Amino acid sequence: MDLQLARSLVAVAQHGTITEAARALGLTQPALSRRIQQLETELGAPLLERSRKGVVLTEIGWLAERESRVLIERYTLLKEHIAALQRLDAGTVRLGGGATAIEFVVPPAIARFQAAHAAIRFRVKEAGSREVEDDVLDERLELGIVTLPARSNELHVELLRHDRIVLVAAKRHALAGRRQLRPQSLAGQDYIGFEGGSAIRQIVDRTLRDLGVEMNVVMELRSIPAMLRMVETTGSLAFVSELAVPRGGDVRVVPVRGLAAVRQLALIHKRGRPLSPAAQQFATDLLADSPPLQ
Repeated sequence: MDLQLARSLVAVAQHGTITEAARALGLTQPALSRRIQQLETELGAPLLERSRKGVVLTEIGWLAERESRVLIERYTLLKEHIAALQRLDAGTVRLGGGATAIEFVVPPAIARFQAAHAAIRFRVKEAGSREVEDDVLDERLELGIVTLPARSNELHVELLRHDRIVLVAAKRHALAGRRQLRPQSLAGQDYIGFEGGSAIRQIVDRTLRDLGVEMNVVMELRSIPAMLRMVETTGSLAFVSELAVPRGGDVRVVPVRGLAAVRQLALIHKRGRPLSPAAQQFATDLLADSPPLQ
């Protein structure tokens, strides 16, 4: 039903005459009469009857008037909800990313965003880059933070930051006190790796091959805190994001000559799929707050 016609019928029901309803709507009497006739044609039934005092609604007219009120109210609520979303007074950001992004990049970004937009809620998923890409393509997530390269040209990709991968050891480890290791010092050493097939694991494996070094993978984990804890307690080494290394703790970065393991973290969303106002603003803020790319 045309809302303009619906409002015309409601006005006639409220005022009881075409003349008064037309005045309230800012229309001429003939213009309002044409609207009522158009609505009667669309609905296929008479809606008004003439009376000594003006007009009265038929039984079908009263039914149409009640439903017209419902439509008008729902449309008003829809406009109010859309306005709230655009003002960032409401909304949800659906975001996914890998362990490093979710633990070390996203939390401060969300904290800054919610300080300015307290009503916005976040649904955050931690998963591997390929799973996050699939969720963005299938529209289960609006935004994702993934390790490049992305697999699909259906994704809009913006470089977020460079993330250096470093070797870490417990501070009591024999290699922890060295100023800089030769790559050959790592040969045969035990290390804890990220799960096979993950983007960061592929980078580490490729880097070790380039250095001509073979190490022993003694454990595969997904959780960065778990990896760091295992490094502390088992004496094994690990390769993790530099962002994850706590300052002043029991884990130390071990410099290795020629180790240049750097990955690119990017913000993705689906091409041709407009972001919600909240997701668009969060993406804009996240990119603006990222460290300068070198």
